[in-house]
This record gives sequence, C-alpha cells and structure tokens, in this order.
Amino acid sequence: MRRLVIGVTGGSGSGKTTVVRRIVESLPKDSVVVIPQDAYYRDNNHLAFEERGRINYDHPLAFDNELLIEHLENLRGAQSVKQPIYSFITHSRLPDCLQVEPRPCIIVEGILILEDERLRRLLDIKVFVDTDPDVRFIRRLQRDIVQRGRSVESVIEQYLHTVRPMQLQFIEPTRRYADVVVPEGGDNEVAINLLASRVHYLLAES
Repeated sequence: MRRLVIGVTGGSGSGKTTVVRRIVESLPKDSVVVIPQDAYYRDNNHLAFEERGRINYDHPLAFDNELLIEHLENLRGAQSVKQPIYSFITHSRLPDCLQVEPRPCIIVEGILILEDERLRRLLDIKVFVDTDPDVRFIRRLQRDIVQRGRSVESVIEQYLHTVRPMQLQFIEPTRRYADVVVPEGGDNEVAINLLASRVHYLLAES
C-alpha cells in the first residue's frame, strides 16, 4: 500500500493543530496517524535545567530531524516506530516512548517541517497555515501559561527574542514550498473542506 504523507506547518499559534484535527475527523477511524515535530526536539538531558531553558527551540537545529526522517521512512515502509515523548515543562525527553503504527495517511505537524529539504521530499501534500501575528501571539501566550506552566513575562520575552525572529527568518520563507496555503487556520471552512476532499480522493486511489 502506498501511504499518503501530509505536512502541515505554520507559525506557533497559527492553528496547525486545529487544521490537522479537522482532517483527522474527516477520515475513517484508524486510517491516519499524526506525527508532531515537537516530539522530536533534541535530547538535552545532559544539560542543567537552566541551560535547557535558554535553548532557542524555534531554531531548526533544535530538532532531531534525522530521527524524524528515519521514523517517517519506517512508517512509509509499514514499520512501527517508537516516537519520543517530550516534556515542555522540563525541556527534556521522557524515558518512555510512544509506539506508533503505520497507517494509510501520515500527517506530520510542526513549525519547521518545510525548512529541511530532506523532510520536504517525504511529503506528498505540503500545507502552510497562515494566521495574523497578533492572533498567533495571543494563542501562544494562553497555551504556554495554561499547558506549559510559563509566566506571562517569560512567554513575552521568549516571543520577542526568539519566536518572532525565527518566524521571520526560518518559518515564513517556507511558505513558498507549500502546495496549499490556509489563511486563518481552523476558521477557514472552505480551505479545510477542500483539503480534506483531496486527501479522501488520494487515499481512495492508493
């Protein structure tokens, strides 16, 4: 069976997860698996907590793309993989892994999946989710405070010193590699429905 690999990217807080969820909900149960690039941050357990906190996690070098590429190739070849589990609270990988089984549709989600040419070559459909910077910042602020235990001050500082500069330097330029641009993320019913229809069509052909 030929497996369909979809890449969904965009800035932090752009609505990538919502777009992915809507696609998944439109597909038959057990026909799709989602691989988050966030799970593939490099393992920095050898560093002290304070040092890990100072790493620029929005830079391409923060990700272990070698492992991600290996896992995608294995899933395309009908092999299961052990996906890392990453803690955003401790900035480190946890000892356990998540067993991921191959499915007809594989969705890769992350801020920098189109930055690496090796990753781009593995993607059949490349999607860029485009959302206003103010909206993205507010979403990130809410998420990091509620889900990741950050303070308002730390989120603002990180946004100004790393998130926004990396968005402009690395993420925004990858828009040119996208097959589909989805303005306003999960609120764009027309774009999501068209994308879901295309995925259904390609899966039926495989």
